[in-house]
Amino acid sequence: MRSHIGAATRLNAAMHTGFFLLLAASVARFVAGHGLSGATPLILVLTGTLALVYAAGVLSWSALGRLRPVWLTVVIVVWLALVVAAPSFAWCAVPLFFVCLQVLRSRTVVVVVAVLTVATILAQLRIASGFDPSIVLAPVAVALMATMTFLQLDRDRVELGDLVKDLLRARVELAQSQRLAGMVQERERLAREIHDVLAQGLSSMRMLLQAAQRSWDTDLELAKGHVSRAVDAAGDNLAEARRFVSGLGSPRLDSADLAATLEDLVEQVGFAAMHVVRFETSGTPYPLSSEVEASLLRIAQSALANVSDHAGASEAAVTLTYLADRVVLDVRDDGVGFDPASARASGDRGHGLRMIGERLAELGGEMVVESAPGEGTALAVTVPTREVR
Repeated sequence: MRSHIGAATRLNAAMHTGFFLLLAASVARFVAGHGLSGATPLILVLTGTLALVYAAGVLSWSALGRLRPVWLTVVIVVWLALVVAAPSFAWCAVPLFFVCLQVLRSRTVVVVVAVLTVATILAQLRIASGFDPSIVLAPVAVALMATMTFLQLDRDRVELGDLVKDLLRARVELAQSQRLAGMVQERERLAREIHDVLAQGLSSMRMLLQAAQRSWDTDLELAKGHVSRAVDAAGDNLAEARRFVSGLGSPRLDSADLAATLEDLVEQVGFAAMHVVRFETSGTPYPLSSEVEASLLRIAQSALANVSDHAGASEAAVTLTYLADRVVLDVRDDGVGFDPASARASGDRGHGLRMIGERLAELGGEMVVESAPGEGTALAVTVPTREVR
């Protein structure tokens, strides 16, 4: 847009400069041919008047506003008087074409340009020794080219203005789309956090409290132990809720590495679900990025919640394997199993698998689920990683 405005400004400057050069050339030619006697003083007065009126309009262009057609009328009248007195001033009509096209409306422009063209032709015929077709054709050609050039520039200006408006509108729409996409992404993040953290934590607390209720009358110490673990689980859940609301890192990982955190999680789930859950590592552990650690912890929480809520398993195992360029998390159980294809389409377990897949997609990881009714379940997730030194 700025380049277009600059080009239009340069074109106007060239046209105004051309007018004054043609005016100076015309008066110099007249004086050279007629001297300073006769009609020369009148020509000089008219030339000076035309130059002053034209310059005043150019210098006060913005202030003229709606008075520009009046100013242009005065310029054309003085110019016509000059052409009648001295036909050599006729070629000043060329820059006047552009001024007319800038100031006047389309229908008026056609009439005024026609008047200027006819005046130029008549002036040239007056000083010609005989009829020459070029005297008629040349002014018509110049007027036609000047008019078509300016009209094309004006169309380009309008189209560019429309394009800028479209771009501004598209930018606003894009900003709104990005804002909505950000809202959707944040909602999905919170949904994953609630499913993987709060839902699993609440499920563990429910199981612990149910176990305490069953053993309250027969083994008070065991019941108190279950209640104590439920209180600890509630504290962990509260810390996790505060963490994802504030967007900070996982408190579970603040003071321990991923393996130690998973071992603690497995122990807690085992007590809550009243079945055996084992944890082991394979390979040489090395520090992982906080994003990878947090995602693997969430995946483990989601997978163990599925085991506790749906599997009906007597045993489960969690394995964390460190490889040179990736880390693998396996969660296996000997429960009732399920059909992975149908579970992805509906049900809580399918919901959990979808969220695990979304987490892995953000990390460039992969998920493999092996299960069948009555044959248990094995979940393996692989995340590419680099050692953090």
